Amino acid sequence: MLGNFSYKNATKLYFGDDSLRYLNEELPKYGKTVQLIYGGGSIKRTGLYDEIVTILKDNGKTVVEDGGVMPNPTVEKLYEGVRLARENDVDLLLAVGGGSCCDYAKAVSVSVHCDEDPWDKYYLRFEEPACEIVPVGCVLTMVGTGSEMNAGAVITNHAQKLKIGHVFGDEVMPKFSILNPMYTLTLPKRQMVSGIYDIFNHICEQYFSGEDDNTSDYIAEALMKSVIHSSLIALENPNDYEARSNIMWTATWALNTLISRGKSTDWMVHMLGQSAGAYTDATHGMTLSAVSLPYYRFILPYGLAKFKRFATEVWGVCPEGKTDEQVAEEGLAAMEAWMRKLGVALNLSELGATEDMIEGIADGTIILDGGYKVLTRDEVVEILRQSL
Repeated sequence: MLGNFSYKNATKLYFGDDSLRYLNEELPKYGKTVQLIYGGGSIKRTGLYDEIVTILKDNGKTVVEDGGVMPNPTVEKLYEGVRLARENDVDLLLAVGGGSCCDYAKAVSVSVHCDEDPWDKYYLRFEEPACEIVPVGCVLTMVGTGSEMNAGAVITNHAQKLKIGHVFGDEVMPKFSILNPMYTLTLPKRQMVSGIYDIFNHICEQYFSGEDDNTSDYIAEALMKSVIHSSLIALENPNDYEARSNIMWTATWALNTLISRGKSTDWMVHMLGQSAGAYTDATHGMTLSAVSLPYYRFILPYGLAKFKRFATEVWGVCPEGKTDEQVAEEGLAAMEAWMRKLGVALNLSELGATEDMIEGIADGTIILDGGYKVLTRDEVVEILRQSL
């Protein structure tokens, strides 16, 4: 049965190879000062930085520079961004980059007018903002996280060995996002495939939960097949605009709350991967790929019907003459073969994790109850060991 739910997504999207021009339509809606958020400087090398600064100045905006956002934004960087926004009385946070920049912008947005430590309030106590929220806009240059159309924000605290995501309310979603697939063509292969696996796993996290045969499952299967198909084309030709467009569009729909409707959702791969990321500082998508197969093989007996369906509907496994377990396992084997073809990490050792980190990673893993099996701490440790 499809349960009761509400659905709202207020983010306005502009998609296509001329979508940046719509920034001119959005900027007049906000005040004079814009905090321009970006990463390591690739947008300067490609010329996108100059294009955006020109548009901002043509619209009479004062630009506050906030570069250097790292792939796993830290709590120290969050404090720096909050300080910049407060000192300059910022009216709009404009994130130009991938999911890390978008996540960081949203974390700043709820923290500027917060009178408490945002790490304690939002990431340890998981409270909601009770203050004014600075609006966020995004210009996406790397796909995978779906952060351009959701309210999630992941922050890393290296001192505490914690990497934690908070999914805020609808009011924290970006007010607008600009999606130009052309901006993704210059990404190195490793970043491209990491983003592709991130997309796929976002769908899995919602799909592998609940036993309901509902609309969300059918949409999820279509999205997964789209990612697989387009990823193989992009592997052969990274400049294939159609494939990269479909990957970008699928990434948005994979995590803008649509396919979670009527689902309990799992998210344990993310909990395991994020905790490992706090120790290794590895790329997010790679930490997910490193723990996925050991986790799914562990929970397969508890969600056998869905794993069988995954095998037949997504991977085209023929069920004739096979047990349900054989079909389900064949589906995961097909998924592993695809992951190997992509070249994503298949174990945590590749990412720098060692046996002596396992207990700490387990301590930092938040155990959720939305999947087929609520893990014990001992089971978390075992899955992590299998992931090495």
